[in-house]
Amino acid sequence: MINEEIEVSAITDLMKRERKNQNLIRKIFTIKGWKNKNKEIECSFDSSGDTRKALCFFAAMAPLQRTFIRACSDSSIESLFFRSPSAATSNQNAQPFRVVVSTWNVGGKSPPNNLNLDDILQDRIQADIYVLGFQEIVPLNAGNVLVIEDNGPAGKWLALINQSLNQQTPVEGIRSTATLGGSLFFQKQSLRKISNTFRTESKSRLKSCNCAHELEKKYSKEFCFRCPPARLNISEGELSSEEDEDGSSSFPMMDISTPLSTNQMNYGLVASKQMVGIFITIWMRTRLIQHVSHLRISCVSRGIMGCLGNKGCIAVSMFFHQTSFCFVCSHLASGEKEGDELRRNSDVIEILKNTQFPRICRSSQTRVPDKILEHDRVVWLGDLNYRVALSYSETRKFMQEKNWDALLSKDQLIIERDAGRVFKGWHEGKICFGPTYKYSLNSDFFAGEIVEKRNKRRPAWCDRILWHGAGISQLSYIRGENRFSDHRPVNATFLVYAEVTECGL
Repeated sequence: MINEEIEVSAITDLMKRERKNQNLIRKIFTIKGWKNKNKEIECSFDSSGDTRKALCFFAAMAPLQRTFIRACSDSSIESLFFRSPSAATSNQNAQPFRVVVSTWNVGGKSPPNNLNLDDILQDRIQADIYVLGFQEIVPLNAGNVLVIEDNGPAGKWLALINQSLNQQTPVEGIRSTATLGGSLFFQKQSLRKISNTFRTESKSRLKSCNCAHELEKKYSKEFCFRCPPARLNISEGELSSEEDEDGSSSFPMMDISTPLSTNQMNYGLVASKQMVGIFITIWMRTRLIQHVSHLRISCVSRGIMGCLGNKGCIAVSMFFHQTSFCFVCSHLASGEKEGDELRRNSDVIEILKNTQFPRICRSSQTRVPDKILEHDRVVWLGDLNYRVALSYSETRKFMQEKNWDALLSKDQLIIERDAGRVFKGWHEGKICFGPTYKYSLNSDFFAGEIVEKRNKRRPAWCDRILWHGAGISQLSYIRGENRFSDHRPVNATFLVYAEVTECGL
């Protein structure tokens, strides 16, 4: 009891001395004006006019902060100096946001300009966030896998998504800029530039660290007293070692809509990344994008020889308000022979093991996640390629009866997950739709139904969406009926909760 009274007395004395020191320093320093010279701000003494750096204020306060923290081991007091975006505070509350997640293997085909995206965007829902993952947006040939991937289809998908979300009409025609030897050369624009036209916030701002202790440390050399967040601008080069999220190759500008001004756009692009045939893009209501930070991207290749990008994943990590999100778009090992499901299990295990997001926060006190499962909310989407463990004749029998439950009892993903061999602790909504693979092109018939083939593909639910973590509830899990590919698109709508501070409401 006596020791507790002594500790309380010591803490009280420290707080009194801190207030006295703060008052004293405020009296000593008077800011005559901002002079941004070599990123340091000069202040003047009242008495002698001697110039001193404003940094002395923070140097004087640092020992007192360290002493105060050592004396007060309570985590709530320590959080005054060391906070992370995911640390809950007393003025936070959980707010629901509607998230639409879609996955579609498009079979290596570039989209036509009039392709209807209702199946993947679910326009009638008007979600807050759209997460759209594609597989095989380019043919998985040697040129795309071994040499350089074709970014043209990715740019066309972005343009189509923008047209649908922002209700724009495409501008017809091709803009030519030069001729050589009678041939026509079209104006080309890089995928990075195309992506930037759909952004309402700069990529550097979205990647920035807004942890309180990081901002204070970073800008202590520039300001005598803490400035409001709106004054803190971070250059892109200082943020992280993340590779460029968009490809550098270019493609013709054909029938791509002229973007609206920022204040006219309902949705803006948050992230987009391509790895050979895998492509993920995230869009969000423009008024919400300001609450995104710590945007990072990581790719894991699991293709040929376990190291090429024809199979694997792209993972996107970000904070939305004070909650960490991770979206994983993958294309796993194919094949319907017995034992092929073990290769897919191995892909998932290696992706979880090897996905490493670059560090933005350099403080040891940060809680920004580096791995997939460290995030508060995780959604995994893609062509997972798990098949039905039945013969073709047995599968066709249940297909004709539309006995989905009988087929799903032999679904490899459900079997492997229930056995705890893969996706342990993950969730998937009840599947109430037919298999999504493999269809004859431009038809509602499965491959082999019309034209007899010797090696027939068994219909299967290859395209799936799963989630991990609390604060996620699934509202719908459906498939689309677009005939563009030999896969049908799969769509899930979630109600996802994020911790919102009072200033973010």
